[in-house]
Amino acid sequence: SFADCNFSETFSNSLEDLVNTFDDKITKCFCDYDENVEKLAPVQIRTQEEILNECQTWWTITGNFGNILPIDWSKSYARKLQLPALNLNEQAKSERLDGLDGSSDDEEELAKDLDLHALILSSLQQEPIFTAEQVLEEIDEIMQENGSSEGVPSPDASPEKTASDALTKNAISSLVYGERLKTLSTAELNEVLVELERLIREHSETLIQELALRDELEYEKELKNTFISLLLSVQNKRRHFHIDRRKGRPTNHGTPEPKYLTTVIPYNVDKGSPSNASLQILIKILHAINDDSPTVPTLLTDYILKVLCPT
Repeated sequence: SFADCNFSETFSNSLEDLVNTFDDKITKCFCDYDENVEKLAPVQIRTQEEILNECQTWWTITGNFGNILPIDWSKSYARKLQLPALNLNEQAKSERLDGLDGSSDDEEELAKDLDLHALILSSLQQEPIFTAEQVLEEIDEIMQENGSSEGVPSPDASPEKTASDALTKNAISSLVYGERLKTLSTAELNEVLVELERLIREHSETLIQELALRDELEYEKELKNTFISLLLSVQNKRRHFHIDRRKGRPTNHGTPEPKYLTTVIPYNVDKGSPSNASLQILIKILHAINDDSPTVPTLLTDYILKVLCPT
């Protein structure tokens, strides 16, 4: 019929329009990116200077630069509200109080351990060490005093000592007063020469002994300084270790806890200050404790067997 024919024609036209519309949409979605779009939507390129000149915020920041004093945040209202909120002062004060309470026992232990330190320092109260020049000057002064003095010999002095002093005085006088040498005979000059050689040997031996003693004292001083520095280093590490363990703080950089830091070295105070050999052994033990070395038990055993309880 006519109605059916008209419906079929309208349906076919609508379907064709739908397909064409869909094709247009697909074409617009997948447009040609190589096409020049300046004629469709021209873009105005602006420089950074133009953007900054038109920016009100940038002008506010830079326009009055140098004319306005900087803000003192420490006196601002925000800072006053920040400090009570963070409770920094109260926290620092509480930490100091905890540290003082927690370290009181450590301070007492440190004071007891440092008694050895005081003992070693007291042993250093010895006569000053003279240099070779000072020893020679002192010898020259003694020789000059003996040559210039003409006192009466002591009644307690032995005849041999008195004769020796007289010969020494005569020999030195002959050196000091050259005119007297011209009046001496050959035998007397030989006696003076022999006596001078004897004096030179005696004073040379004295000088060598004094120089050797000075070297020994310097070496002993170096040993004691090394021992004291190691002792203080170990005590400082031990104190920090006890404080950190009491407060539950972790070890630095994930390192394991020291195994030999709390090692106690036995010592007998009645024996007085340690000898150089004992100091060398103690220095080795303190080095091992400071480095947390596994050789601490062996060194400590040797120290007990060789120093404290020698066989």
